Amino acid sequence: MKILALCGSLRSESLNAAVLRSAADLFVPPWELTIEPDLGRLPFFNADVEETALPEIVAELRARVGASDGMLIATPEYAHGTSGVLKNALEWLVGGGEIAAKPVALASASPAITGGDRARAWLTETLTVMGASVLPDSLRIPQATRKVRDGHITDEPTLKELRELLDDLAVAVAGIREKEGTPTA
Repeated sequence: MKILALCGSLRSESLNAAVLRSAADLFVPPWELTIEPDLGRLPFFNADVEETALPEIVAELRARVGASDGMLIATPEYAHGTSGVLKNALEWLVGGGEIAAKPVALASASPAITGGDRARAWLTETLTVMGASVLPDSLRIPQATRKVRDGHITDEPTLKELRELLDDLAVAVAGIREKEGTPTA
């Protein structure tokens, strides 16, 4: 089972990158979680470029999304929405259709008490319009600076919630594989 993880933050000390690293720590073979290395490398979305000369880096991202069984997206909240870098990545994915019907789990870590609620709501709406199968439950990590140390989640209740989210994602992927007649090993 292959899960592709996207982080909506480019900061080196990103709380949301810490969520994804912690999720990767929880995966055991044959499960595999790959964190997309840097969404900041993507050029700004341009429909003319998409139609005439799709950048190789965009084609590679689309291929990784298409090859994944599901996705985990961790988003910060900026101005009551997600980050520009994540929005840009999603714009490049709209035209390819690789995310359609793909199970997607959402998380947000924030120093604020709201835990990124508005960013997750924005992301849920956007991904739903794109045809993704967004899990009904998501992970909200308020006051995350108290729960992350050395680039990983250290708070046990939060780690438990992350495990539950990953279990929900596994169930969603297994359900799709069952419909398709694909083994879930």
